[in-house]
Amino acid sequence: MIYGILIVLHILVSILLVVVVLLQSGRGGGLAGSMGGGVSTAMFGGQGADKLMTRLTTGLAAAFMVLAILISIAGNPQGTADDSVVRQRAIQRETAPLQPATEMVLPGASIPAPLSLPTEEREPAAPNP
Repeated sequence: MIYGILIVLHILVSILLVVVVLLQSGRGGGLAGSMGGGVSTAMFGGQGADKLMTRLTTGLAAAFMVLAILISIAGNPQGTADDSVVRQRAIQRETAPLQPATEMVLPGASIPAPLSLPTEEREPAAPNP
């Protein structure tokens, strides 16, 4: 119940944040200048709209972050603790003990097969013409 409410609030805050950011007047006038010209300037005065939009952006950004943290704390109610792929793999696979480098047990083999180690023999260098 609370998880769904938090998700809905987060979506609404996200949409409002996008709209408020787009309505702010930037150096080029932003989307606010193309949609209504000086309507926001006429309503709030010269600096009133900028201050209001800045405060709205700050408040919505803070709400966005707080809701994101609350959603992560609330968790997914449909999920279980073993939703992680890493945890599922760790449960399925047991770690094998380390074996000496000279022996290796192959799957299906009953005795360890010896590994051939590289020798230090080198071919003679070819003479330079």
